[in-house]
Amino acid sequence: MQVIPTSLPDVQLVVPKRFGDARGYFVETWSERTFARHGLERRWVQDNQSLSATPGTVRGLHYQIEPDAQTKLVRVLRGRILDVAVDIRRGSATFGRHVAVELSADGLEQLFVPAGFAHGFCTLEPDTIVAYKVDAFYSHERERAILWNDPALGIDWPAMAGAVVSDKDAAAPPLATAVDLF
Repeated sequence: MQVIPTSLPDVQLVVPKRFGDARGYFVETWSERTFARHGLERRWVQDNQSLSATPGTVRGLHYQIEPDAQTKLVRVLRGRILDVAVDIRRGSATFGRHVAVELSADGLEQLFVPAGFAHGFCTLEPDTIVAYKVDAFYSHERERAILWNDPALGIDWPAMAGAVVSDKDAAAPPLATAVDLF
């Protein structure tokens, strides 16, 4: 398994090793020992999965505040996404900056997104299925979001004009006026 740093400290691209033969392939997507060796130790408490029927569906940019802040390990089971993490840690040298990585079912890549980052993705194919582990349970009271298309973030979303977005995500505040950041 390769763990590749991204342009944002703490956000890591994880590429599992694929073992293939005539039957198909086998891959280890998570190993406590391997992740600990790379300083990515976590106790995962919940697995989540979403299906987005339409390409250009945007989910995010979501996060939870303390004491229920979540680290995520994101992967694609079917299709492709542009996966985005935004640093929302006040005082961080990279506050307000983002990293965007394409993840696909074929490529098996995963994105490790620590607490202190808002997370979102845009689907690039129909019927895309995304799965992710989290290290804190979902909390309705502590869930927050920042506006997915906030111009100050400079995210080059592939479906900016025709994006399919929930009403809740469309009404999220831009980073400059968001409260309850880290």
